[in-house]
Amino acid sequence: MANQLLDTKGLNCPLPILKAKKSLATMHSGQTLEVHSTDPGSVKDFEALCRQTGHKLLDSNRENGVYIFLVEKGWMFRRFWFLEPWVTGCFDRTS
Repeated sequence: MANQLLDTKGLNCPLPILKAKKSLATMHSGQTLEVHSTDPGSVKDFEALCRQTGHKLLDSNRENGVYIFLVEKGWMFRRFWFLEPWVTGCFDRTS
């Protein structure tokens, strides 16, 4: 069970990631955040966020058109994560 639940259904890139980052900033290391999203691009975005910030993506699945991510807050958090190249992927989508 997650410590916090974040509903970003209906929001498109980069809002699910930005809202998750804001929620994670209020949490302690080791706590978990469950994010619900309908944006198909959020799958790669959450993988990149965790890889680049030190958070851990514990689970990623899709149920009834909703992507569900379980993220554990890591011990390290890079301050300028938003400058990373994954952000450009948000604007390359044709769908």
